[in-house]
Amino acid sequence: MFMKLKSLSLTQYKNITSKNFEFDTRINCFIGNNGVGKSNILDAIYHLCFAKGYFNPTAVQNIQFNKDYFVLDAVFEKNERTEKILCSLKRGHKKTLKRNGKVYEKISDHIGLLPLVIISPSDRNLINEGSSIRRKFMDGVIGQTDPVYLNNLLDYTKIVSQRNALLKYFAVNQTFDSETLEIYDQQMIALGTPIHEKRKTFLETFTSIFEQHYQSISKSQEEVTLSYESTLLKKSFDELLKSQLAKDRMLQFSSTGIHKEDLFFSISGESIKKFGSQGQQKSFLIALKLAQFDFIKKQAGVAPIVLLDDVFDKLDQQRVSLIMQLIENKHFGQLFLSDTHEERTLQALETTQSSYKIFNLS
Repeated sequence: MFMKLKSLSLTQYKNITSKNFEFDTRINCFIGNNGVGKSNILDAIYHLCFAKGYFNPTAVQNIQFNKDYFVLDAVFEKNERTEKILCSLKRGHKKTLKRNGKVYEKISDHIGLLPLVIISPSDRNLINEGSSIRRKFMDGVIGQTDPVYLNNLLDYTKIVSQRNALLKYFAVNQTFDSETLEIYDQQMIALGTPIHEKRKTFLETFTSIFEQHYQSISKSQEEVTLSYESTLLKKSFDELLKSQLAKDRMLQFSSTGIHKEDLFFSISGESIKKFGSQGQQKSFLIALKLAQFDFIKKQAGVAPIVLLDDVFDKLDQQRVSLIMQLIENKHFGQLFLSDTHEERTLQALETTQSSYKIFNLS
């Protein structure tokens, strides 16, 4: 099954006042100097698929400077069905997301309709930054194909926030009510346990796909793996909450649960952050994203749209050739890429028999 973005219209989105595009079914390239809006167009595509930006998820900051609103309007085709998606935001109002003219009551219901994978220089944050970035990656992969998981996660996040507010209330008023706290604890357990189990099952499948991709990219013998780090692997959720109660009361927030889990990235048994070379880290990240693509493609039954932001500039020739080879083998569906140098893009496209369109933005 095939999915494609046919057309896109942007109005007052970031630094773009007004632009309209009609796309090729295979490869679309945005060329131009830094600052002309190449990444913003990719972010607009991401925004229409996830109802939020990738580079700046704070919605109001995506409105063009000194303007009152933005509008993104697109026509997708999925399984021979037209999907018209419109996303708009006016300052001081709630964001509106429409599918074929009908407003979504719950924006989260849109997630998964239009699967997408982005490969960007900011992916290095997956290695360099804290655990929340890696959880977000894991949740993003699972959530695109499992609406129950996504809703559990949203509900769990609300409960943790309410429990934290209660812990603060206890501290400020020098009081404590174990019965009220227990209500939140039970809800955390009821929602968090299936999330934990789903992550565990997901990683069993995902890790092997990832390892295969890494070996084919790096052509090396070193062993890489993803390890799930969770206190729930050692104790039950109930035991954890009880054992951390004194600490939670002192800190005034919930210090344990599935919102504290992490993925450990290793190479030859050591942390890739500390011991991986720059080349190994790049291969690791591309393997992660290719595994994300394969996993979603299998689960959703459709090839996700792929966004490549500035990858030719940040990757060496070997890795660029590998991505072009995957395009040529029809591994990917529709592809959107940005680059500052048209010659470099054309050189990379020389190896492909696929149709393509170049949009020069300078």
